[in-house]
Amino acid sequence: MRVLVMGAGGQLGIEVCRALDEEHEVVPATRDEVDIADLDRVLSFVKKTSPQAIINTAAYTDVDGCEANKEIAFLVNAIGARNVAIAAREADAKLVHISTDYVFDGNKNGPYLEYDPPCPLNVYGWSKLLGEQMVREQTPRSFILRVAWLYSAHGKNFVKTMLKLAKERSEIQVVSDQRGTPTFAGDVAKQIKLLIETDAYGLYHCTSQGSCSRYEFAKEIFRLAGISVRLLPVESSQFPTLAKRPPHSVLENFMLKIQGLDIMPHWLDSLEGELPKIKEEVDRE
Repeated sequence: MRVLVMGAGGQLGIEVCRALDEEHEVVPATRDEVDIADLDRVLSFVKKTSPQAIINTAAYTDVDGCEANKEIAFLVNAIGARNVAIAAREADAKLVHISTDYVFDGNKNGPYLEYDPPCPLNVYGWSKLLGEQMVREQTPRSFILRVAWLYSAHGKNFVKTMLKLAKERSEIQVVSDQRGTPTFAGDVAKQIKLLIETDAYGLYHCTSQGSCSRYEFAKEIFRLAGISVRLLPVESSQFPTLAKRPPHSVLENFMLKIQGLDIMPHWLDSLEGELPKIKEEVDRE
């Protein structure tokens, strides 16, 4: 299958290309090659490459940046999503669209399932939710995956930030009142590979198993990396940000599980396996 990967230079895009490369013909496309906010460019690129599946990992993911740049957020995360969906429909290609746990407000007592009503707290969440809706309007042959707390050896993420801070400080403060599921981007890529080889279109939650607070996440990062640093739990109110974050955004992979399609591992198992590679990358930077 010829698979076009939008946002191929991002941490998820890189892992998707890697996961698909052995069994599929991968066409990677970075933002420099095709800007998803430009419908004509998207249509032209898709027509030229003739993919049988498109995986759209491109997005404006700077949560505070979205708050300050509302128009750009909706242009990329909503209109851009629509543009790729239109192109997928025109090419009769399957589409994988990536969304987020931030479509929820984090006030539910328990993990969110796909049928729970969304209620974003910030511009990023609203722009991604509208993107989901626009994708569904444009093509029925779509897999919409909500992911959360992504990390890898590429780009910027919480794991790399913690490892870098440990080089600069002997004491680090981390919020303890935000709970979610750390998810290795490579695991999401493998789940995407499995899905595009089916016709099981729909909305999916796609995170690792289990959950933790940001503080507990940092604690495990340093334990597994063998780094001694004083870690202090603090409340989010001590770190005011432009965008409000959901306090509890744990997702349940309900729709994957009931179809026997869930291959996502526990977050601690993936972190233990990937941390040495991530630490090596941080040491090189």
